[in-house]
Amino acid sequence: MLKTLRTVVLAGLVSLSPLAAGAASAKKLNVVASFSIIADFARHVGGDRIDLRSLVGANGDAHVYEPKPADVRTIAAADIVLVNGLQFEGFLRRLIEASGTKAPVVELTKGVQPLKSTEQAHHHGQSGPHHHHGDHDPHAWQAVPNARIYVKNIVDAFCSIDPPGCTTYETNAKAYDSTLSALDDEIRATIALIPPHKRVVITAHEAFGYFAHEYGLTFLAPEGLSTDAEAAASDIASLIRQIKRDKVAAVFVENITDPRLVQRIAAETGSKVGGELYSDALSRPDGPAATYVDMMKHNASTIRKAIVPDVP
Repeated sequence: MLKTLRTVVLAGLVSLSPLAAGAASAKKLNVVASFSIIADFARHVGGDRIDLRSLVGANGDAHVYEPKPADVRTIAAADIVLVNGLQFEGFLRRLIEASGTKAPVVELTKGVQPLKSTEQAHHHGQSGPHHHHGDHDPHAWQAVPNARIYVKNIVDAFCSIDPPGCTTYETNAKAYDSTLSALDDEIRATIALIPPHKRVVITAHEAFGYFAHEYGLTFLAPEGLSTDAEAAASDIASLIRQIKRDKVAAVFVENITDPRLVQRIAAETGSKVGGELYSDALSRPDGPAATYVDMMKHNASTIRKAIVPDVP
């Protein structure tokens, strides 16, 4: 009996050894995200199965980002690169070429219904080079239904290069999607507290087109879709006249832009600065927008509190 048991145990050890060795040496996916918001999506889907790096970090501006030599090495070593697309990352093409990477570059806006860009009309009369985003507004993550598409695209991408981890990715994404669905409901409820005729928001650059389209606000900005273009004097003057005429209650600074222009507009119109909104980047971990969910909640709440402070 003892001999039989010993034989079974040894057979089990032999059969388990390759699996144990495989688990011990399992390599995590080396994932590179182009900026902090996409990195947050990837972290929720990938969990412990991925090593994650973001090229543009917290409070960083992808519009004007200048890649570093280390970024070339980061891209070269990647298993997969996640980007927004819609010509948002102006620095990316040269970086990909310089790295020589063979990793798939996945555009997460695939499947999103893009909004038409207003950039060309906005910068009429300006001269000099600056980064145009093309025919469409690239800030699609500013509508939560689009963020859910980003997450689905990440699941598909991860499953395609790591089939053994697919169940984990799908499980993680399902839980996160429920969180995003609740977030979408919460933003709609928050904005509903603002009377329709007061839903006008002034920011530095046009990063909130999808938020406006999805949740029923009007965003006005002296700068265009990209932060690397100076606002035209005529656009600023026109905006100041509109703020005075429509009695806009508050203007907002952004975490990635110089606040002085917005502060000047507030001073000239008698409006108050209603707070800081997060458009193209998350805050640092100790800030109010450390995750995508926190960012969207913070933006909706800040707008509501500035426009209708008496509403609880």
